Amino acid sequence: MATQPADVSAPQDSAAPIYRTHPTAVEALDAHLSEHPEDLPVHTQAWDVSRSDIYVEDRWQPVFAEMREKEPVNKVTGSPFGDYWNVTSHKAIQHVEALPEIFSSSWKNGGITILDRKDDIVADRKFELPMFIAMDRPEHTGQRRTVAPAFTPAEMTRLTGDLRARTSEVLDTLPHGETFDWVEKVSIELTTQMLAVLFDFPWKDRHLLSFWSDWAGDTEVALIPGLDEMRHTVLMEMAGYFTRLWQERADAGEAPDLISRMIHSDAMSDMSPQEYMGNLVLLIVGGNDTTRNTMSGIVHSMDAFPDQRSLFENDPSVIPNAVQECIRFQTPLAHMRRTATEDTDLFGKEIKAGDRLILWYLSANRDEAVFDHPDTLDFTRNNARRHLAFGYGIHRCVGARLAELQLRILMEEMHARRMRVNVVGAVERVRANFVHGFRKLEVRLEKF
Repeated sequence: MATQPADVSAPQDSAAPIYRTHPTAVEALDAHLSEHPEDLPVHTQAWDVSRSDIYVEDRWQPVFAEMREKEPVNKVTGSPFGDYWNVTSHKAIQHVEALPEIFSSSWKNGGITILDRKDDIVADRKFELPMFIAMDRPEHTGQRRTVAPAFTPAEMTRLTGDLRARTSEVLDTLPHGETFDWVEKVSIELTTQMLAVLFDFPWKDRHLLSFWSDWAGDTEVALIPGLDEMRHTVLMEMAGYFTRLWQERADAGEAPDLISRMIHSDAMSDMSPQEYMGNLVLLIVGGNDTTRNTMSGIVHSMDAFPDQRSLFENDPSVIPNAVQECIRFQTPLAHMRRTATEDTDLFGKEIKAGDRLILWYLSANRDEAVFDHPDTLDFTRNNARRHLAFGYGIHRCVGARLAELQLRILMEEMHARRMRVNVVGAVERVRANFVHGFRKLEVRLEKF
């Protein structure tokens, strides 16, 4: 690994102080906006879906349906995130994803989220995190191949027993006869456990993984004065912690954990500290947010569609397809971004080199041209696997098999316990345009 630069913090002896002294991203944003509501970004255009209020209030569906009907590819100008193209239909998103040379994912061109690079930051404050999902070929190919063996069918078979045991343990400790937060007790716990296994991460500090994931994946925080500084501090401390793990694993032999795979690979052994951190952020956010929010989405959607919950309870053979349908319905990452490398035509729209295109996966997964009655949960949907929640093409989520396995086992173990989860209290969603999920879901258990 390259020499650690001065702008990456030194390794920490313990991660606990980070967790204790910093609020979560959600807490920090809520606290700031309660005191300074004027700092909330102002969105004035009807089709500027970079606004977070439509997601936290769960009223995004009609505006995307209108765009799909009237103008599936359309341009927004002057948003707080700058100018960008909305790409909202299933067909258009697949088209863009299939042309990675024309529509770049590279961090050098702006990366994979609507949040653009800040070119006015002084040199000693820049902290860019290249990652293989934000790279174009050929760099993308070699780095993805290094990580991919951790998610092969053989690895899934190897992990299944341990994953089922951990899921069973979590479900067996849930309180009966009282209200609790499913996000905290189940979704966060199961995903942080899985990430800790994949990284061989210190078990006592595993909840830092979701803490870091929330700060890294929150694009809204980066627009708020002061909170972007706190975000930078959290990521710097994360860098220090993972630098220590890298140094420890570099002195050890090869091992199946993801950090060791990076260290001992040809494609990633010479990564800069920023690349190392970038790929860790990718794996943490990808592994945490997609699975965590779908685990919550399963419970919320079955409560909202009791006919499908009854189908699940009476016929567990629907579970594999139900997993795909729940992923489609939830769509835990709302968008990905691409940047045009040349002037081109996209379904009659003139795209200029340098233009940003935001691929709204949650819109594609509700596309009426592909999915009948898309706003309805249907565990028997025959094309549920056509969802784009994992992306499409060369950047399709490398951990998709693991996410599917985790969700399938959760549903199987819920069924084995005849566990019906009723939503009885607060439902709070994430205030963000990138991560699409739940921050709180108060439930109560009963037997079916």
